[in-house]
This record gives sequence, structure tokens and C-alpha cells, in this order.
Amino acid sequence: MASDFDDQFLTCPVSLPDQGVDGLRTNFYVNNLLDFAAAKKGAEPDHEVTPEETLKAEEAISKFHRKRHCDKHKNQELVFYCESCNALVCTACTVVDHRPGKDHNPAEIPSVAQKKKETLRGLLQGIYPRLNEIQASIKEIDRKISNLAPSKEVVTDQVKAYFGQLIDLLQKREKEILSQIDDQCRADGKALQTKKEAIEFELAGLTSAQTFCQQAVEHGSDVHILEVGNQVQTRVETLLAKQLDLESDWSEFQFVENTTVVDFKKKIQGLGGVKTNVDVSKCKVVIKPAVEGFECIAELTTMNKEGRPCVTSNKAVTTNMKAPSGKNVPPHRQPQLKSGGVWEISYLPKVTGIYRLEVKVNSQQVPGSPFDVEVKGNPVLTIGQEGRGVGELDLPLGVVVEKDDAIAVVEQENKRVQIFNAETGQSLRSFPVDGGNLLGIDVDSSGAFLVTSWDEDFGLRRYSKEGRLLDTYKPDCMLAPLGLTVLKDGRMVMADFHQKLCLLLQPDGSLIREIGKGKLHGPVFVSADEKRDVLFVTDASAHKVFAFDLDGNFIFDFGRQGDSDGEFQSPCGVTTDSAGNVVVVNHGDGRVQVFGPDGKFIRTAATVKGSGTGIVLTSDGYIAVTCFTGHCIELCRYK
Repeated sequence: MASDFDDQFLTCPVSLPDQGVDGLRTNFYVNNLLDFAAAKKGAEPDHEVTPEETLKAEEAISKFHRKRHCDKHKNQELVFYCESCNALVCTACTVVDHRPGKDHNPAEIPSVAQKKKETLRGLLQGIYPRLNEIQASIKEIDRKISNLAPSKEVVTDQVKAYFGQLIDLLQKREKEILSQIDDQCRADGKALQTKKEAIEFELAGLTSAQTFCQQAVEHGSDVHILEVGNQVQTRVETLLAKQLDLESDWSEFQFVENTTVVDFKKKIQGLGGVKTNVDVSKCKVVIKPAVEGFECIAELTTMNKEGRPCVTSNKAVTTNMKAPSGKNVPPHRQPQLKSGGVWEISYLPKVTGIYRLEVKVNSQQVPGSPFDVEVKGNPVLTIGQEGRGVGELDLPLGVVVEKDDAIAVVEQENKRVQIFNAETGQSLRSFPVDGGNLLGIDVDSSGAFLVTSWDEDFGLRRYSKEGRLLDTYKPDCMLAPLGLTVLKDGRMVMADFHQKLCLLLQPDGSLIREIGKGKLHGPVFVSADEKRDVLFVTDASAHKVFAFDLDGNFIFDFGRQGDSDGEFQSPCGVTTDSAGNVVVVNHGDGRVQVFGPDGKFIRTAATVKGSGTGIVLTSDGYIAVTCFTGHCIELCRYK
């Protein structure tokens, strides 16, 4: 049981080289310790005893160093060092393999070693000041760490006192306004009561006249009417003719916001702040390319007085963006600290045009703020136009991204591979390619290009990064090679249009197996998702995408001919992203569609002009699509 546990969990922390233990470097320090120990232990009669003082003497140390012998001439001691070859050699080697001359310069080991020692001593002298500098820096950081809590306490008290005074002022103003309301209420109440009493007096007089008049009319005799009628008539007419003020001048109380809450919220942002080590005048903002409908990024680097990146609180960084219409654009998410002093500002523009991005640190505008940000639509860049010159293209097909993110494209008519800068679209270099009807291109782990051609001079050719032809593969299994992809282990998968299948090939071009025979009708391009062991093949004749594993087993297919979402018009270029989504471009209508790993339609990412053919994803989130009849490469934002 214990043995099983040890085998499973106890592993050696040292990784052995291919040669095993023999391939490990010699530890000269340990060997010398063993030599000294052997010398000191020499108490036996046949051993020479060496005094400790002698052992300590530097000039005597070499006397006890272990003898080193030549690997090639086992009985020869290593006594020379060939500086041209950086190799220790014996006397026999200087006669055969390392003869003195223009290619070799063997010198005695002590003289070369002495020079090297002097060099190393010089380096040691340079190490000591750096060690002191680093140690002093650590002490200074420790001092600052110890000051964090006291500094925080002092500033916290200052903040509380400052805002306490502001709160007192607000509460005082509140009391003043409430007292004003009370006074006004009392005054208005007194005025209204006086008005009420005056109206009630008039009401009483009119009511009395009404009663007397009504009694006379209803109950008085003719004689009585004639006796009092004139008096009553005069009284009533006088009251009715009297002008009465029945309206009150009072209206309901209203509170007037001389400063609105929204305005006050803006102003309150400027009330106080935390002064940090950030020097706003040295802060920098880099605006990344912005595309309509995609998350766009600007990077802020907060700097100290020495111009070095430094960290500050996320509350210190504030941003505001305005659309071309002048309306505020809400942030896609709040500024995030990505690394030491570098902040990521994210926004999501809905329309194209010039936006204004305001960036503040500690309520101060950084240099250049507000910034003009041009938001483009897809495609963001068109590379090339029809022609045969530098930077021009004629019937581009396969496309691939090099390790340095340059875009390489095969031109069928110009019979060359041309490489472009992915950011500027500038042509970097080109080289001619053999064969006709060129189509597919990919790069292997060494950076070499592999290019297919499918006419009479068909084949697969391998070129160096500079364009020198290295290999030509024309195995018997190959008839009309089109698109290809190179796997991480050097194997290749290639679509063969005439044979209606794909070929899995060894790095030397020999056949491993056929894939898709009996399923495919017109395979054009291929892409491998090695993480999931899935090979995707576009079939322009069937208007579908087929999925196989690398053992050749059919997994599923998706798509059909049509113009709707998830339908194809002669699908060509295909690739996969890091999430396993499949990206396909239609040759017929230029739509670039995105499907899930299971083939379910997700979205249309872009539409390119002029018969889309090859497609590749760049490392910074763009799609490069070759437009066959448009004679260009269109670079579209993907994510």
C-alpha cells in the first residue's frame, strides 16, 4: 500500500534531460567539496595529509580538483579550451577536430579560465550594489506598509470632519427652510382667517335679508307687504349690488430646488478627494480600435511623479463618453485594474462616428482628455486592390496568420504569397510560388509555409519563411489538393476535391488515412479543433459543413443551401475560435456566420464583398477574409 502511495504522489522535483542522469550538469561546487573532504580525510598510511592552511590557499585549491577526461579520447585529460566552439578539448582533439587555425583557437585551460574568472569577478562587483539597492527598496516598502494604517486613520478623520461640516451646513439650511415654511404658514393662516371672517359677515347680512324677504312674501298680508316692501326691497338690492372680494390670494406651498439633486450629485464629486502618488499630468491613455456594436477598450496607465506606472484606488478613475449626438454613453463596465497601473476602460458604441471620451484621475483631466474616438463599422480595414504590384492582389484565396500576427495570403493569378501587416495593411514582403491554381496555405511549427496547387502541376510545397522552396510533396494518394491545415505534431489534413475526401498525411507527405469518403461531395477548406479532436470540412457542392474526428469517424453535419441564418451558398473558408465555435464564410454571398461547437447557428459576424474564400482569426479578435473577386482582404471585428 505504501509503495503504491509513494509511486503515485512522491515525484522527483527535478526534470531529467533526454540523456537521463548522465545529461545533468556537473555541480562543480559539490565535487570540490568531495575532493576537499577526501584530502582532509587522508589519514591512512598511503595518503598524503595536507594542512588546512594549504587547503584554504586559493593557489592550492586547483591541486585537489577532480581530473576531467575527454569523452572522445577516454585516456586524455581535458587541458585546452576551444573558444570558437566553446568546448573543452584534450591534446588529441587539437590535432584532429580542433586544429588551430581560422576555425579553431584552442588555448590552455588555466589562461582562459583566469580571464573568465576576472570577468565573473567584475560581474560580482556589479551584483553587490544591486543587492543593496534591492534590500533598501524592500526596507522602504516595509516602512510604507507600516505607515499604511496610521496614514489611513489620519485621513479618515479628516474626511469625517470635512463631510461632518458639510452635513452640518446642509442640516442648518434645512432648518432655515423649514422655519421659513412655518412662518409663512402662520402668516397665511392669519390672512385667510381675516378673509373668512369678512365673508362670513357678508353672508350673515344677506341671509337675514333673505329670511325677512321670504317671510314677507310667504306670510305677509297685502297691507303688510305695502308697509315694509319698499324697505325690504331697498335692503336686498343694496346687498346684491355690493361688490364682494370672495377670492383668497393664497396658493399651496412649493419647494424650489435652486440646485437639483442631479446637479448637486455632479458637484459633490468635486467635494474633496484622495491625493495619492499619481501624477495626473504623466498619466497616459491609449485608444484601441473601436467598432460599432462591439465592446471597445481604452487603456489608462496611472503614473507617479517619476513617470512609472503606479496603482491607485478604482474610485479615483472616472470616465464619461458622449455619442456623436451628444448623449451620454453608459460604460459597458466600470474601469478595471488589469495590471500594475494599467486600467481597462470599456464601452459599447451603438453607431459609427466620432465619440468623445473624457478620462479623469482624482477629478482631474488626464492629458489629451477628452479624446476623439472614431467608431468604425465592419470591415474595419480593407487590404489590397486588384493588381500585380506591391500591396495589390489578384484572386486571393487561402489566408493564414503567422506567429508574429502578420497575414499571409495566396494569390492565384499572381502566383505568389504576400504578407501584410495586420494593423496597417502595409505589404511586408512576398515570394513566388510554383504550380498553378494555388489555393490553400498554412504554417507549421517552424514558421514554414505550406501551399497547395491543384492544376496539372499539382502538389503540396513547403517554403521557408523567406520564401525558399524546401520540399515538394506529390504522393500517389493526392489528386487535387485544396485547403489544408497543419496539426501541432506536424501532420497535415488536406481536402482533395476530385476524390471527394480529405487526406490525413504524415509530416513527410505520406498517407495515414482517408477521411470523409462517401460523405463528402465537394470538399474545399478544412480546419481542426485539436482540443476537441474535431475536423471541420466545408463542402461547396453540398452546401454543408461536415465534422469528423481525426480517426476518420463521421460525427455530424450542419447547414443547407439558402440565404437564411444557418444556410449556405457554397461555404468555403472555415476556422474555429477558442470556445470551439465554428466560423464559416460563404463564397456565394460573402456572409461570415458563427456556429456553436454542435453546429447550431449563433450569429452573422460580418458580410464581405466579392466572393469570400479563405478565413482566419487573428490573436487580437479580428477575422481576416479573402475576397476572391474583390481582390482584397477584409479585416472584420469578431469579438
